[in-house]
Amino acid sequence: MNEHIRQQRHVVAACYLGWTLDAFDFFIMVFVLRDIARAFTTSLTAVTWAITLTLAMRPVGAFIFGRLADRFGRRPTLMANVLAYSVLEFASGFAPDLTVFILLRALYGIAMGGEWGVGASLTMESVPTRWRGTVSGILQAGYPSGYLLASVLYLAMPVLGWRGMFMVGALPALLVFYIRRNVPESPDWTARRTRPRIGFATAIGRHLPLAIYAIVTMTAFNFFSHGTQDLYPSAFLGGQHKFSVVTISTIAIIYNLGAMAGGLLFGTLSQRIGRRAAIVIAALLSLPVLPLWAFGSTPVALAIGAFLMQVCVQGAWGVIPAHLNEISPPEIRATFPGVVYQLGNLFASANATLQSTIADHMGHNYSYALAGVAGIVAVAIALLIGFGGEARHQDMGGG
Repeated sequence: MNEHIRQQRHVVAACYLGWTLDAFDFFIMVFVLRDIARAFTTSLTAVTWAITLTLAMRPVGAFIFGRLADRFGRRPTLMANVLAYSVLEFASGFAPDLTVFILLRALYGIAMGGEWGVGASLTMESVPTRWRGTVSGILQAGYPSGYLLASVLYLAMPVLGWRGMFMVGALPALLVFYIRRNVPESPDWTARRTRPRIGFATAIGRHLPLAIYAIVTMTAFNFFSHGTQDLYPSAFLGGQHKFSVVTISTIAIIYNLGAMAGGLLFGTLSQRIGRRAAIVIAALLSLPVLPLWAFGSTPVALAIGAFLMQVCVQGAWGVIPAHLNEISPPEIRATFPGVVYQLGNLFASANATLQSTIADHMGHNYSYALAGVAGIVAVAIALLIGFGGEARHQDMGGG
């Protein structure tokens, strides 16, 4: 293996781990919603505002860290970003009350919002064109990988408590040492650094229709992921079905394995049949899975439904790192994908509160709230992507 390929693999590994550990820190929250509510003597719906604000602040982080990456390089910005979200995760475990906790989660949202755009641009600019589909699936598989790690950690909840789980979330800071030692700077950014810079506002003005389309599309995508994940373990499996910690953790592990498989499968498939076709197929395949996923009555039925659902959800998502970077204006590639992705998160940030409110009005039955959101956005994604464009063969400097 020559040195160039070895470096490209280090880039993929580092950016995959960065997104994995970022998602790990985020998803710790979804397992301990009820525990935090009990600790602060408040309602679960009140605690879901921590999720809402985390998601709502992610566009701020995408813009700040994206601009830093476009100006100073992807590599140093990624290290700063990983360190920031690790410190804020650790601090969340010391929150004395709900107000401080929500404030820390909002700050964490800024740090979390920066990682994906910076990591995705570094990865896609560093790997060969023929790798992009598969690497896109690998990179996005970091999200369910992080969820899987949080699922495993949840088994230790009786020992650690919810505060201890957040403190364990500081471990991703160690990734900084790996990045510093093994990851080179993006060749595309290095080639562009001496050219005249174009301001973000100017670049967006030139591509405003594309930006609006991408934001709307990513709003649907974020409803698709968060609408099928955020309330599923604690509120649906724990609150509605009264399953044990072990059962909830086992089901979560199973559906995250499905999510990882779906991202890799459809990411790789997109290199052959195109980004749009792969996403549309994945989104529409989720529709026949809805009854088993949301209305199953036994742990086995729900585990099978959840596995298949996440194959579809993360199958569609597995194409996104490549697709967004390919259609992005090159001069703001570290900023554009992350900002439109996280603005989609902002507009979808009320999902947990919305679904919880619907369930409250239905006797704390989450089935219809989960199925309604997932079904509507699956169709919306198929239409938005199906009538959009793609740039699968775009030159991004990776060889």
